[in-house]
Amino acid sequence: MAKVLSLDNKSYTEMELPNVFNQKVDPDFLKRAYLAEESSKFQLKYTDPLAGKRKAAELTKRRRAYKTTYGHQHDRTPRKTLSHIGTSFSFAGAVAPQTVGGREAHPPKPEHIIAKKLNKKEKVLAIKMGIAASVNKDAVSKFHNVKDISVLPLIVDDGINKISKTKEAVEAIGKIGLSEELSRIMKRRIRAGRGKMRGRRYKKKLGPVLVTTDTTMVERALSNINFTVKKPNALTISDVTHAGMPGRLIIWTKSAVESLK
Repeated sequence: MAKVLSLDNKSYTEMELPNVFNQKVDPDFLKRAYLAEESSKFQLKYTDPLAGKRKAAELTKRRRAYKTTYGHQHDRTPRKTLSHIGTSFSFAGAVAPQTVGGREAHPPKPEHIIAKKLNKKEKVLAIKMGIAASVNKDAVSKFHNVKDISVLPLIVDDGINKISKTKEAVEAIGKIGLSEELSRIMKRRIRAGRGKMRGRRYKKKLGPVLVTTDTTMVERALSNINFTVKKPNALTISDVTHAGMPGRLIIWTKSAVESLK
């Protein structure tokens, strides 16, 4: 049995947890599944297949032939014609990798596969493991400040869905024992390196996840305090883990827990 807290944390009811919270957790499998999921988000990078090849650079490689390189102290690098007087030509290297404006020697290929495969059943199992790990207070306390919480999972009343202002959300979250967690995730620091010149100047700690069946109003209220708001059927591996490591703090609503049964 688990407690369902009211928003003021003065009263509670009890409910039975679904079997997903009893799933056995394998950290190695969870990390592999997370990396497979993240690899599908990578942007494929490759060069234009015709880059550095848009020049007429074929020369005759036979002696005593027209437009030949023999007898002119040239190596066999492909060359383009710059100028000529009669049959005396002036050439410049082109197309070859070592020439100015030439192609790359071994550029990234568009057919290169960078996304790792993950079966649907493996993905579902990894999400179940992440949910089950969120009940382990020792694992959660490695990443979040939950010393004021007596027991996990943290389940609150569905009234949190009606919160539309950030001020009200901060008060409600502080009353259920996450005031120190709020101060942790609200701190930000300036990123080291050139990333701060490219639209990502500040870094914050990864915050908790609120899983609810109605995200219409509360998602807007929590967007300013580094919370992730998701529906139960939209959870991903990155939502229930800390970069593939078990121990993400998940706040559930009563209706969201019931939907897992």
